[in-house]
Amino acid sequence: MTRENDTQRTTLRIAGSAAPDVVSFEGSLALKTIEVAREWTSNDADALEYARSVVRSEGDAILRLVDALDSRFCEAVSLVLDCRGRLVTTGMGKAGLIARKIAATASSTGSPSHFVHPGEARHGDLGAITADDVVLAFSYSGETEEIKQILGPLASRGVPIVAIVSTADSALGRAATVALEIGKIEEADSLKLAPSSSAAAMLAMGDALALTVSRLRGFRSEDFARFHPGGALGRSLSRVCELMRPLELCRVAPDTTTVRDVFTSCRKPGRRSGAVLLLDESGRLSGIFTDSDLARLFESRREDAFDRPVSEVMTPSPLAVRADATMKEAVEILSKRKISELPALDEEGRPVGVLDVTDVVAFMPARKEEETPSGMLA
Repeated sequence: MTRENDTQRTTLRIAGSAAPDVVSFEGSLALKTIEVAREWTSNDADALEYARSVVRSEGDAILRLVDALDSRFCEAVSLVLDCRGRLVTTGMGKAGLIARKIAATASSTGSPSHFVHPGEARHGDLGAITADDVVLAFSYSGETEEIKQILGPLASRGVPIVAIVSTADSALGRAATVALEIGKIEEADSLKLAPSSSAAAMLAMGDALALTVSRLRGFRSEDFARFHPGGALGRSLSRVCELMRPLELCRVAPDTTTVRDVFTSCRKPGRRSGAVLLLDESGRLSGIFTDSDLARLFESRREDAFDRPVSEVMTPSPLAVRADATMKEAVEILSKRKISELPALDEEGRPVGVLDVTDVVAFMPARKEEETPSGMLA
């Protein structure tokens, strides 16, 4: 090893190599760079083929699990289904990252779950695990030291353990109530060392467990919406009653009222909806009259209609939606029928609110932009 000193730069050269590594420290910031002189003969075709081999390896590892699933998987499902507490996932390193993901998947699909780091568990976090819980432990080797050190304390408290391991003949596999084996797997990287194919298989096994339990619980899209209130998915699965304008903020009148009285007496504070809900004698929705309908009366010079019952010019039996319908259903009606207001009804056909198109712009289905011949957006 040789050292070259400079006021601005210190360079360490590792001798005895055709392509020596050069480690540089720049000025007072001590910026470290590693310059490795190597010939690189790869091309795009080589890179693509290698990438395909990685994907192929991981895919094959997952597909082999299809035939590997047996009665032990059903036992694991029963343990989680019967759990009176929570599903607690654990693992170290890459396996720990997979455990965190499965905890998130389980929680969002009907099985309350959380992750406990095995290292932290040895220093007090075991208190987050109760005898009513089920532990789902991930370790490819089944010999991870941090995992092994919490097996005894878990067993002494009678906590069931489901292990996802390469072989049941491992420390974790032997200690587990149920061991789900993914088998010996050759990793996808060129060195056959980095967790890749084995990680993909563990993730797939964890997903299979969480989603099978979810299906057996009868988990529905409505339940999914309750756990995902944010984002487009959560909004589309939310209920009309959650976003509609409640009846007290809507313009409502008996269908026997004159058009003139409807618009002079049905005033509401704030930004109004463009529709008036019209009720029959029983309080059920009989029709709807919109600002556009009023404009058409003016355009056709039908001034005499203003002092006639609104029932004569209203839209009878208008399109409506149940208040407990999903926003996805409501938006489809608004979009397909090209209407701006959609009354929301209770089980007896009585209005409880209005869904106005201006309130649900974010739910409208995306439309492909059309272009004019000149290339400008229409």
